Amino acid sequence: MRQILILGAGRSASSLIHYLITHADQQEWRVTVADKDAAQARRMVQEGPEVATGIMLDATDPDTRAALIGQHDLVISMLPAFMHLDVLQDCLRLGKHVITPSYVPDALWAMNGDFQAKDLIVLNEMGLDPGVDHMSAMRILDRIRAEGGRMEAFESHCGGLVAPESDDNPWGYKFSWNPRNVILAGQGGAAKYIREGQVKYIPYHRLFQETVQIEVPGLGAFDAYANRDSLKYRKAYGLDDIPTLLRGTLRKAGYCAAWDAFVQLGCTDDGFAMELDDDATYTDFIDAFLPHVAGRDTQSVMAATLGIDEHGEVMRRMDWLGLFDRKPIGATGLTPAATLQRLLEEKWKLGTDDKDLVVMWHRFRYSIDGQHQELQASLAVVGQDQTHTAMARTVGLPIAMACKLVLNGKVDQRGVLLPLAPAIYNPILDELEHHGILFQEEEVEV
Repeated sequence: MRQILILGAGRSASSLIHYLITHADQQEWRVTVADKDAAQARRMVQEGPEVATGIMLDATDPDTRAALIGQHDLVISMLPAFMHLDVLQDCLRLGKHVITPSYVPDALWAMNGDFQAKDLIVLNEMGLDPGVDHMSAMRILDRIRAEGGRMEAFESHCGGLVAPESDDNPWGYKFSWNPRNVILAGQGGAAKYIREGQVKYIPYHRLFQETVQIEVPGLGAFDAYANRDSLKYRKAYGLDDIPTLLRGTLRKAGYCAAWDAFVQLGCTDDGFAMELDDDATYTDFIDAFLPHVAGRDTQSVMAATLGIDEHGEVMRRMDWLGLFDRKPIGATGLTPAATLQRLLEEKWKLGTDDKDLVVMWHRFRYSIDGQHQELQASLAVVGQDQTHTAMARTVGLPIAMACKLVLNGKVDQRGVLLPLAPAIYNPILDELEHHGILFQEEEVEV
């Protein structure tokens, strides 16, 4: 029996665990799910107690963590990204393969030779975005190149959203993944991409202003804002000379203009604790970022400070959140970002019968024999229920399928890897199609 360890039993792990349990006997593996919440870990494996075990683990305890890793053949880290490096160092020392859904930190690339020397696989960026985006893009890029195409532009955008039938608020958004990551999205450095041969940077304070509109077939218009450093994928994708390359995040049209109001006020800052009274309200929270204007209410001062229409769409979205209703915060000593998150977790919560939506859209512009062509590929996945959400399925299933490839010796490469090789992306994309996760392609007039 091959032993698989999953570290972290959060909302994105449900479909991963379900797949591993349902394939455990056939593949001759057993699964351990470890989480700081032992009850949650046990709940996640209750459908297969004979092949899977849920246990408590404090992943910050180095001795206990290492002892557990040492008992398994492959580790899947679903922990927060900042915790991966400790796990990866344990796996290197103990000689274990490891898979993560997260971006590769610079420190991990420096360990590539060490993992290769130990004949180990460290497969990263193996979820949705990053993950499915890489695999689907590389399959089409490799096909275009095989046909003699020369790439001129590549754009890729993805969003975790709310399904149209559950879209009942003016923001067009509900949480389907870690709320903290949504609040802090775009922070940590300027977004970077290339457009018509010119490298462009968008600092955080302009990120939600400099958006483009994407029309996805059957779903309508979306706002797209640039995502992190697009340029680091030029070499990985074999696009070193491409004049246009952009990766972005999708939100429903109008979302970004409203979110920008929070950014401009400072409400997404996570660097200091606010000194608000014990009985402070969310109106007090907003007031703390506004100039004092005697005799004027919060709503009018906010609109004037931001230079927006007091009765326009942005303020309508703010009003819907209850920012001007004197609703108590119910906690003190939080950062601005944590205060805002507390409100949004209540207002943007998926309801019992709600379903989420994952949307991905690629655009490939290329030329063959001097003829310019364009191909667009789009993916839309609606969640099954509150457990197997679209986000959980599109993050977890690729990881589970990659686990099968690794344990069955189907991955020849060693060291720090992304899912960019046909030996990885072809079987996974093919199997995802059987789960209803597939792209629709359309040739577009140039």
